[in-house]
Amino acid sequence: MEKIKLGANPYIYPMPTVIAGSKVDGSPNFITVSYVGIVQHKPPMVSVTLVDSHFTNRGIKELGTFCINIPNTRMLKITDYMGMNSGKNVDKSRFFDIFYGELESAPMIKEAPLNLECRLIEIINLRNDSEIFIGEIIQTYSSKKYIRRGYPYLKKLDPILFSINSNSYYSVGHRIGWAWKEGLKIKIPKKYWQSLKLKTGSLK
Repeated sequence: MEKIKLGANPYIYPMPTVIAGSKVDGSPNFITVSYVGIVQHKPPMVSVTLVDSHFTNRGIKELGTFCINIPNTRMLKITDYMGMNSGKNVDKSRFFDIFYGELESAPMIKEAPLNLECRLIEIINLRNDSEIFIGEIIQTYSSKKYIRRGYPYLKKLDPILFSINSNSYYSVGHRIGWAWKEGLKIKIPKKYWQSLKLKTGSLK
């Protein structure tokens, strides 16, 4: 199959859709973000990238805290709205029931199935007037109906996924397999492993 060039684009699919929050000038403010990622597992850290002119940035810098709220598909319209309007012009706190956690300064959305309360660890300034906020997750909040075997259950969370090239939202599909189990179904010929052992002196 011949490959074609698509240019230098961040085509990593799917992208998450979250609502980041901070307290600005004493009031909760929120913004929809898709440039979000896991930095590491222990200690648990996440990153959020925002253009430095966003209203939310000020609150993160001033208080050193922020949150990531993961909305479900039933919150699609309000989630999109949060990204279309600036907190400079709209009081976004009036759209949600808000609660605070252990840090007492990161406003979180009760309607969102999952909330990550974060303490700011580092800010990375990019050349294109964007800022990467790296935060350590201090606590995670959810409701019993979204938990299965002690963990958030993806199907129940029903998160919103984003396709950047078509400006479209998607929902989660069906589970197609189990991690660290599907690969065991591939049978490697014994002679291959013997050859590898001769070359490396180890099968590790």
